[in-house]
Amino acid sequence: MTTLQEYTGALPWMLVAALLAWCVATRRRNVGLVDIFWSLFLLVAALWYFRGQAAPTARALLVLALTILWALRLAGHLALRNWNAPEDRRYQAIRARNQPWFAWKSLYLVFGLQALLALLVAAPLYAGMSAGQPLQLLDYAGAALVLAGIITESVADMQLAAFRAAAANQDRVMDHGLWRYSRHPNYFGEFCVWWGFFLIALATGAWWTIISPLLMSVLLLRVSGVTLLEKDIGARRPGYAEYVARTNAFFPGPRKAA
Repeated sequence: MTTLQEYTGALPWMLVAALLAWCVATRRRNVGLVDIFWSLFLLVAALWYFRGQAAPTARALLVLALTILWALRLAGHLALRNWNAPEDRRYQAIRARNQPWFAWKSLYLVFGLQALLALLVAAPLYAGMSAGQPLQLLDYAGAALVLAGIITESVADMQLAAFRAAAANQDRVMDHGLWRYSRHPNYFGEFCVWWGFFLIALATGAWWTIISPLLMSVLLLRVSGVTLLEKDIGARRPGYAEYVARTNAFFPGPRKAA
């Protein structure tokens, strides 16, 4: 079996997971639930790659453990937040643009597409698990960056959840904790996770897996992340313009003078 066949061998199982996610979301009439399953698509890929190793290396075990930690933490957080929430505005807009029969179209426009994107993002997971070299300093640096990203995401998500839970904060802007230094510290944490996985893959010589962190960076900064989220948030939260003027958009840094 060629390297490409081994790498893409996870796709059928990822598509099965996407089909199951579509069934759940269609039943609940909420396509936004796909966000819960995104990290699980990548976990399916990681488990497939790990299964293909006759004698798993220390690097394969490391990559699998980090993927499980990241995927279950993110899926659990989003399930608690989104399961009973209305469909996100982003998906409402997609639904409106693709009527009639959006329920069927969403199978490939949303769920199939995300499974394909997840396959590209999974490149460092495959490279890290399939290489036989012993662990190097770059592996440890990558693992540290992945863990730092997971911790950053977790803390930012908990801080925002606590802020939103207070009725007095309904129209206010979250500018405390990690949110004081970045307008999107949770996205920055995700950015760190995938550049960390790339460093682990790079330790094996798999430079081509840079497609994964580059794709995630574009998605987080320009597509479904910062740019899209901030498109209309100023209209909904009056203090957001001042927050933008004082706080870095993505990379954490000191607050600017008013």
